[in-house]
Amino acid sequence: MPDQPASLAVSVVLHDVTPASWAVYRDFIHAVDAMGSVPLTLLVVPDFHRQLHLDRFPDFRNAIEQRIARGDEVVLHGYYHNDDSPLYPSPVNLFMRRIYTHEGEFYSLDEMRARERLEWGLELFSRYHWPVAGFVAPAWLMSKGTQAALRHFPLRYTSDLSGLIRLPDWQRLDTPTLVWSSRSAWRRLASRHWNRFRLTQSLSSPLLRLGLHPIDMRYGEAVRFWLETLETLLATRTPQTKAQWVNSCP
Repeated sequence: MPDQPASLAVSVVLHDVTPASWAVYRDFIHAVDAMGSVPLTLLVVPDFHRQLHLDRFPDFRNAIEQRIARGDEVVLHGYYHNDDSPLYPSPVNLFMRRIYTHEGEFYSLDEMRARERLEWGLELFSRYHWPVAGFVAPAWLMSKGTQAALRHFPLRYTSDLSGLIRLPDWQRLDTPTLVWSSRSAWRRLASRHWNRFRLTQSLSSPLLRLGLHPIDMRYGEAVRFWLETLETLLATRTPQTKAQWVNSCP
C-alpha cells in the first residue's frame, strides 16, 4: 500500500552520512527527535573516500538500523563520494570537477562504470537488509552514463538540486531544496538570505527538501537556521522521507 499523500510535506535530508560524520550529526538528530515524529532521509556512503567501508563499522550499522526502525530512510549516496576519474582539460570539466566540487563521483562515469558502482552499493545495502528506494549522486551531479545505468535498477527515484526525479520514467517532480554553503563566513551569510528567499518562493511546492551537510554542524548560525526553519515548516507541512513522498504520488 502506498503511503497516504500529504498536501504539503517537508523532508529532512542528511547528506554524506558515514561512520565519521555520524557523531557530527548526533546533536542535531537529537534536537529533531525532540520535535516529535520527524523521519530523516539519510544519504549513506558505502566507502567514503575509500577509507570508511561500512563493513568495518558494526556500531555505525547498528545505529543506522535503529534509525530505520524509527522510520528513517536510507538512500545510496554514491559509492566512494570522491571524483577519481581522469580529468579532461576542458574549461567546463575543470570548473565542475575542481572548482564547483571535488566530490562529483558520478559526474563523468560512463554507463558501465556507473552501473558497477550502483551494483556494489545496492548489493552492500541488501546484505545489511537495508531497504533502498533512492539514489543521490554526490554533489547531485550525474553523467548521461549514470542516468542510463539507473534504468537497470528497481529504484523509485533519484534527485538533483532542483528536484526529485521519479524512476524509471525520469519524471521530474516539484521538490525544491534548501541548502547552505558553509565553507566561509560570506557564503554562510549569503546562504541565510538566499534560503529565506527560496522559502518565500516555495510556499506552494508540495515537498520542500532541507539538505544538510556535516560542515553545517560546525556553525551555530547554520544549525539554528535549520532547526528554526524546520520548526516553522512543521506548523503547515507533514514530515516525510523522500521515499514516503514519492510513494504517495499518483
